[in-house]
Amino acid sequence: MLGNIKTMLFDLDGTIIDTNELIIRSFLDALKGVVPADFSREHIIPSMGQPLTMQMQQFSGLEDVSHLVAAYREVNLRLHDEYVKPFDYVVEVIKNLHEQGIQIGIVTTKMRLTTERGLKYVGLSDYIDTIVTIDDVTHPKPHPEPVSMAIAALGADPATTLMLGDSSVDILSAEAAGALPVGVAWSMKGAQLLRDSGAQYVIDDMRELYAFAGLERR
Repeated sequence: MLGNIKTMLFDLDGTIIDTNELIIRSFLDALKGVVPADFSREHIIPSMGQPLTMQMQQFSGLEDVSHLVAAYREVNLRLHDEYVKPFDYVVEVIKNLHEQGIQIGIVTTKMRLTTERGLKYVGLSDYIDTIVTIDDVTHPKPHPEPVSMAIAALGADPATTLMLGDSSVDILSAEAAGALPVGVAWSMKGAQLLRDSGAQYVIDDMRELYAFAGLERR
């Protein structure tokens, strides 16, 4: 698989954009008074990467969580630029891959508004060929639909497609869609969880991606 990748798909939060603290802060603020006083980041981290509505239902025990989702999004948008930054070498590597003819896609469980805002804010928008968000699918990750949709939009071949993620849902979705599942060692959930979920590789540095496309590391 190393050397023949022509398409690279990326999860957003926790993979290429460091929004971890923003997400945790948004949950803690939105859930204040709804969850027990000892509810903390340790309760949030295991489910990061799942759809927001599902997480809110899980944390609150409520069926209708529209008010909690709205509260989360208010905090998330208000504090966005204060917290958000790309992980090391992300912009440089994605720009170079794109310029070398590698197709680049984003596959995320975020809504389109905040996805596009994050990509623009960190300077990645110009290098992205397709975006699949929670707004575009019936079945979010870990279902294969989001990854398969991105592959179809790019006219790509799953066999020459890599999906990079920080969560088990990314790995499972990639695997089910026939793409190469690759994890990031900087995942808050830990590299071992990604391997256990089926990641065939776990990278420690974004520049390792060049080798998958048969390019020289810069």
